[in-house]
Amino acid sequence: MDGTTLYSIGDLARMTGLTVKAIRFYSDEGIVPPTDRSPAGHRRYDPDAAARLGLIRTLRDLDLDLPTIRRIVDREVPLAVVAAAHADALAVQMRLLRMRHAVLTAAARRGSTPEEIALMHRFAKLTESERHQLVADFLDTTFTGADLRFDGIRRSLTPELPDDPDSAQIEAWIELAELTQDRSFRALLRTLFTTHADDDARHAGPPRKHVVALVAELVPPALAAGLPPGSPGAATIVTEVTTAYAAFRAHPDDEALRRRLAAYLTAAGDPRRARYLTLLSTVNGWSPPEDPRPALAWFLEALRAGEPTGAEG
Repeated sequence: MDGTTLYSIGDLARMTGLTVKAIRFYSDEGIVPPTDRSPAGHRRYDPDAAARLGLIRTLRDLDLDLPTIRRIVDREVPLAVVAAAHADALAVQMRLLRMRHAVLTAAARRGSTPEEIALMHRFAKLTESERHQLVADFLDTTFTGADLRFDGIRRSLTPELPDDPDSAQIEAWIELAELTQDRSFRALLRTLFTTHADDDARHAGPPRKHVVALVAELVPPALAAGLPPGSPGAATIVTEVTTAYAAFRAHPDDEALRRRLAAYLTAAGDPRRARYLTLLSTVNGWSPPEDPRPALAWFLEALRAGEPTGAEG
C-alpha cells in the first residue's frame, strides 16, 4: 500500500459504533469490501470504508432496506431521490399512525363498543372522494331545494379535512362524520334551514341580520352584566329582536310570531348543532366558535317572561 492508514474490523467498530458482526456482514455482502489483508489474513479497511460504514449506519437508522443501501453506496441511485421517496412513505405512515391514535383516543374517552370502534375506523380511513360524498349527501339532505342564495351557508357548514391533518382534526372528523349520519340531527338542520328559507323568502328589503345573529349580538352584554331575563332591560332586548324579526317576516309582532321565534331558537340551541360547529372549526382549522347556547337560553327565558304585544294572527 502507499502509506494510507488501514483499519481492522475492531478499529472500524470503535469508530462507527457498529458491531464487528455487522461490519463483517457488510464486508461479506460486498457493500464495504476490505481494502487489503494483513500477513495473517485479517481484513484491513481504508478511511473510505469507514465513511461508507458511517453512511450505512445512518441509512439503516432511517429504516432503508439493504438493496437500496447498496445502490446508494455504489452511487447507482442519488441519495436525494431515495430520501424523497422514503420521506413520502414516512408521511403516509405518520398519517396512518395519527389516524390510529385518534381512533384509539376517542374509543378510550368514550368507552366505545367494538362496533363503534369499527365504525370510527371506517370513517377515519375514508378517501378524500368518499369524505366529500358523505358530506355532500348530508348537506344535500339539509339544503334540498335551496337556490344560489344559500350557497354561502352551505359552504360555511362544509368540513374539509386537510391533506396532512393532526390527531385532533382526525378525531374531530370521526365524530363529525358520525353526527352527519344521525337522522334526527339531519331533520333538525333541515327544519332550521326551511324556517330560515321561508323567512328569507318573505323578506323583500335589503340584507339584514337574521334572528340568531341578532340574539348573539344583543344578549352577551346582558349576560356579562348579570341582567335577569325577567327584568325590564331584558324586555327591551326581546322587543328589539321580535320587532326586527317581525319586520323581516313582514308579519305583526304577535303571539304567533313569538311562538315561531321560540321554536326556531330552541332548535338553533340544540347541543348537537353547537357540537357540529365546534367539530367543523377543528377539522377546518378555524378559530373555535362562540357557544350560542347561553345567549339563546337567556333570550328564550326572557321571551317567555314577556307578554305578546298584539293579538294572535
